Amino acid sequence: MAELTPMERVLTVLSGKIPDRVPLFLLFSMYGAKECNMDIKEYFNDVDAVVDTQLMLQKKYHTDCLYTFSYASIETEAFGGDTIFYPQGPPNAGAPIITSSKDIDSLASPDVASSEPLRRILRITQKLKAAVGDTIPIIGVVMSPFSIPVMQMGFESYLKLLHKDRPRFNRLMQCNKKFCIEWANAQLGAGATAICYFNPLASTDMIEKGLYLQTGYPIDCEVIKNIQGPTATHLASGRTQSILGELAQSGTYIVAVSGKDSLANIKKTSPLTIMGNLCGISMSSWNKTETKQHVKAALELGMPGGRFILADNHGEIPWQVEEETLLTISECVADWGTYSREQNKE
Repeated sequence: MAELTPMERVLTVLSGKIPDRVPLFLLFSMYGAKECNMDIKEYFNDVDAVVDTQLMLQKKYHTDCLYTFSYASIETEAFGGDTIFYPQGPPNAGAPIITSSKDIDSLASPDVASSEPLRRILRITQKLKAAVGDTIPIIGVVMSPFSIPVMQMGFESYLKLLHKDRPRFNRLMQCNKKFCIEWANAQLGAGATAICYFNPLASTDMIEKGLYLQTGYPIDCEVIKNIQGPTATHLASGRTQSILGELAQSGTYIVAVSGKDSLANIKKTSPLTIMGNLCGISMSSWNKTETKQHVKAALELGMPGGRFILADNHGEIPWQVEEETLLTISECVADWGTYSREQNKE
């Protein structure tokens, strides 16, 4: 089989067919600032720097996607919140924008078009699309309406709301749903190929499965149905196995798998394309031999039958990961991730 473009490779996998090799998604956000030796906050505010660096990283590491994600709290910035930046770590949300459950009564869904942080992401998306056309998938990101309240009001306060004040929980979800759908579709309209749907609270590592199915799951199904393009559900390193059947029925195309999950078991049971499951935290301390061992193990478990994308399990390459480690991952995919001619005929 002739070498495919990244877009052709990913579409082949999503169709259930066997590509020339396993697609590789190294999801670079703040790591771009490290590569171009910039302050993280300065980097994310410089549209051209992000675009140029994304294109450079894709060529350097031979990855199969471009990634417009900056940091999760950019969405709470649209609601009027702020972000705390760190020298070598992911930015975090500042003080909650909801300090009392009563604040939910007057909370309004922000207008994407009038939010400068969101417009910045749309400009990045447009410029990447202009640069690569339909040759490389461009991945946009939204937070699930069910998960974003952890940043909007804090985890403890949100759990209390979820258990004790369903009317206000429902109102918050209506507000967040409207925003999430508008934000996802704006990114698709700007040129994103697909949306990474971050939803860590769907994992049973975070809350009980029954509670999620009763509250968050119907919301996620409704939102995914209204996003006008394919989605990849990502639990941000949360375990997936116990909720896999429900995720498969949600309308999503891809599910990201935790490093804590059994890739072998998930491959046996999931009808979805699987993305994962290299642990980004552990990756920060791997030497070359360890890197090869982890990549080889993931490929051996994930490759059979196709429907597999090799990636980190969190959706963000940590700053502390060494360049040699990433280059070794890329080299291993080139060496061991190619499907045989017989498989390509299937």
